[in-house]
Amino acid sequence: MSQQLPFRFGSEVYTWFMSNSGQTHQGRLGHMIEVIAKAGFTGIQPIFTWMGDLQDPDLLEAKLKEQGIQLAALALALDWNEAEETEREREVADHAIRVAQRFPGAIINTVQIPTGRHNIEERQKRLVNIVNTVSRRAAEKGVPCSYHPNSPHTSIIRTEEDYKIVLEGLDASVTGWTPDVGHIINGGMDPLTKMKEYQSLINHVHYKDWDGNPEFTLMGKGKVDLLGVTQWLKDINYKGWIICEDEGEEALEDPDFVTLHDGKWIQQELVPALR
Repeated sequence: MSQQLPFRFGSEVYTWFMSNSGQTHQGRLGHMIEVIAKAGFTGIQPIFTWMGDLQDPDLLEAKLKEQGIQLAALALALDWNEAEETEREREVADHAIRVAQRFPGAIINTVQIPTGRHNIEERQKRLVNIVNTVSRRAAEKGVPCSYHPNSPHTSIIRTEEDYKIVLEGLDASVTGWTPDVGHIINGGMDPLTKMKEYQSLINHVHYKDWDGNPEFTLMGKGKVDLLGVTQWLKDINYKGWIICEDEGEEALEDPDFVTLHDGKWIQQELVPALR
């Protein structure tokens, strides 16, 4: 990335996770780090429960250093449907916090696994409570957090009304918000408008593209104004990570290709178009 920018671009490993051969990629975080480096990204956001042997901070640090990649964030994706964390959920969260402590600045990116919109008001309250609780424990250990909504039809945080309830319930002293531009537009909202509305909460950003056919598409091929969003982030001097989490159809078959494409598109199309 030749242009001097206040933010950095990284990649999320969900592209591999969603592939038809997803189980083939289980425990292959080392390979993902290599491809992400080859694509020109400088950071990675792995799914914590999918890291295999590289949950070991020593092994993770060695592999990241080998490839010149930083740990931007850990995706902490759990059910969080009860009034409080389950014993297992707390154990996984605390393990993720311990790993993140080894990598100063790495964010715990909290995300709920969608399981349906039943009993939605009560479950939204429970989600807010648990996200705040996890974020407070992380903050006590010096680890920053950011909450990531998503947009499947089974998600309790996909519409404008959902965003208002959940985002305004977050404890901003311990967690920020990760706007995912693809999930925002997939939930019927304009990404940049929503980002401006809750600008004070933003401390991490996810990019994917969307064409409504039925949902996501290869980055640069859809309807998300990625240039407009990126220009705005530059204009406000946003200093965090922009993490590419491509969910285009091609990722089902060839996640390596998709990651390399996204890095090339950012370097050759997106960044040069910035003012």
